[in-house]
Amino acid sequence: MSKITFKPGTMLNPVPAVMVSCGDGDIKNIITIAWTGIINTDPPMTYVSVRKERYSHDIIKRTGEFVINLTTEDLAFATDYCGVRSGRDVDKFKEQKLTPQESKVVKCPSIAESPVNIECKVVEVKELGSHDMFMAEIVNVSVDEKLMDENGRLCLDEAGLIAYNHGHYFALKRNEIGRFGYSVMKPKTRKRLNAQRSRGSNKRHNSNSKTRRKK
Repeated sequence: MSKITFKPGTMLNPVPAVMVSCGDGDIKNIITIAWTGIINTDPPMTYVSVRKERYSHDIIKRTGEFVINLTTEDLAFATDYCGVRSGRDVDKFKEQKLTPQESKVVKCPSIAESPVNIECKVVEVKELGSHDMFMAEIVNVSVDEKLMDENGRLCLDEAGLIAYNHGHYFALKRNEIGRFGYSVMKPKTRKRLNAQRSRGSNKRHNSNSKTRRKK
């Protein structure tokens, strides 16, 4: 395999495309973030890296709180808009018809249209150069109940999530290659899990069909 050498850069792809909401009462804003991820399990911790000149930077630094809102195909346009327009100039909630929803623990709003809202409290700020990294503890997670199956399992594969890859947004369509540990999974276990997943998908499909007929 022949390869071309690039200079060091942000070539790790794909990455999440999330809308981060922040605010302190009268002020509320949304910023689209790709530099985010999980950095610890216990306690659960995450981070967002924000350019110092961004409007949301000072809000998050001052309040010490933010909410990571997962994005979907339906939210793709709003996700892009919130990444290229500044909260200094426009009310992004209003312009994109997004609903600021009261969060469970933090004071800043969540985005009601997002299927998963991850509430965070900043524990450390690391100055890295172009960006400041806000390391935060996850203090609450709210999930759309329609994504839960009859066994209480979260089915994020049904949410229609999107990711960001080298300047473009992509839908994370269901095309599963395997699950964690599948390389050492016993055939009987694999067969059982596949059957459970198939039954769960059929039940959710039938439930959604009934809901559409009622409307």
